[in-house]
Amino acid sequence: LPVSSLFPFLYFMIRDLYIAKTVEDIGFYAGFVGASYMLGRTLTSTAWGMVADRIGRKPVIVLGLFSVILFSALFGLSVHYWMAVSTRFLLGSLNGIIGPIRAYAIEVCRPEHHAIALSLVSTAWAIGLILGPTIGGYLAQPTEKYPKLFPVDSLFGRFPYLLPCLCISVFSFPVLISCVWLPETLHNHNTDEKEDQASESLTAIFSTTEVIVEHNITSTTKNNIFSLWAESDRKYGGLSFSSEDVGQVLAITGVSILVYQTFIFPRIIRVMGPINTSRVAMSLSVVLLFTYAPITHLSRPWSSIAVNIASILKNNFLITIVTSSFILQNNSVTQDQRATANGLATTLMSFCKTFAPTGGGIVFSWAQKRQHVFFFPGDQMLFFLLAIVELVGLVWTFKPFLVVPDQFSSN
Repeated sequence: LPVSSLFPFLYFMIRDLYIAKTVEDIGFYAGFVGASYMLGRTLTSTAWGMVADRIGRKPVIVLGLFSVILFSALFGLSVHYWMAVSTRFLLGSLNGIIGPIRAYAIEVCRPEHHAIALSLVSTAWAIGLILGPTIGGYLAQPTEKYPKLFPVDSLFGRFPYLLPCLCISVFSFPVLISCVWLPETLHNHNTDEKEDQASESLTAIFSTTEVIVEHNITSTTKNNIFSLWAESDRKYGGLSFSSEDVGQVLAITGVSILVYQTFIFPRIIRVMGPINTSRVAMSLSVVLLFTYAPITHLSRPWSSIAVNIASILKNNFLITIVTSSFILQNNSVTQDQRATANGLATTLMSFCKTFAPTGGGIVFSWAQKRQHVFFFPGDQMLFFLLAIVELVGLVWTFKPFLVVPDQFSSN
C-alpha cells in the first residue's frame, strides 16, 4: 500500500512543496522521493532476511507492519521536501517484510503448491495495487474534492496529502494485531539437502535474481514515468489526466492482476513451466511498450480505454515474469537460507529501484524538453528506452546467463 498509494498524487505533492522551479522539473524531484524508499530497502533487506533466518519470520513481519503504520502517517504530514524524502527512506529501511513473506509462502505449503503460494503473494500485491492508488487518487487533496466534508481550515486543508497516508496506517493496524495468531515456520520443516549443492544453488540464486532485478527496474521506472506522463499536459506529450484518473487506471489494473494471478497464472505455469512462461511474457511486453506513445494522439474516452488496456497487459506480463523467477529462486536454496536469499534479491532489486525512479524522473524531464524534435520526440524516446531494457531481460533468460535448479532444467 505505501509503495503504490503515492503515485497518483506525487506530481501534485512535489508541486505544492515548491521545490521545483519549473513544471518540467517536477519529474526530477519526484524521482528522488520514489528512490528514497528503495534506497532504505537496499541497505537493510539482506540483513532483515538474515534476522528472519535466525530468529524467525514473525518478528520481522511484525516490525515491518509497525514501520508502515508510523512512517506512512509521517509522510502525509510532510511540509518540506526533505521531510518527505526522509520518511520514505526510514519506511524502506525498517520494513524488511518482503523476503520473509516470500520464504513464508513457500514454507507453509507442499512443493506442488509453490506456484499458487507465490501467486497468492503476488495477488496480495495486486490488492495493494488496487487499494493503494485508489486511496491515493481519491483521498489526496480532500478539501478540494470534498469541501463539505473537509473544510479548508481543517487539518486536511493544512496537510492535503495526510488523509490517504493516514488511511493506510489505520488499515495496517488490524493486520499488525492479526500477526499474534501467525504461526512460525522457520523450524517446521527439516530439509536434507547436501552441502555440495551450495555452489550450484548460489549460482542459480544469482542468475534468477538478475532476471527479477532487471524487470523490477522496468516496472519501477515505468510506474514512475506512467504517473508523471499521464498527469502532464498534452503539450508536453502527456494525457492531462487527474490524480483520480491515474488512481482509477491503477486500480483497474490491480483487479485484473488479482483475477489473473488467482485463476490463470497457476494453470499457465503447469503447462509451460516458469522459464518458457517468462520468455513469452517478456517478448509480448517489448512489443506492448511501443504502443504507449501513440495513445497521446487519441481523444477521450479512447485514450482512457487504451491506457487501461495497456496497463492491464503490461503489469500482468511483469507479474508473470517476476513470480516465475521467484519460483525458480526459492527452489534453489535450503530453508535455513531462504529468507536471506529472498532478502538478497530484495536488496538487489531495491538497489536498482533506487535509481530507477530517479533516472526515470530525469529522463522524463529531459523528454518533455525535447517534445518537438524530429527524431524520436520525447514521449516516444521514453518508451523506446524501456523496451530496450526489457529486451535485455529477455536475452538474460537463455543460457549461459540463466542457471536453473535441476527440477526445472528440462523445461
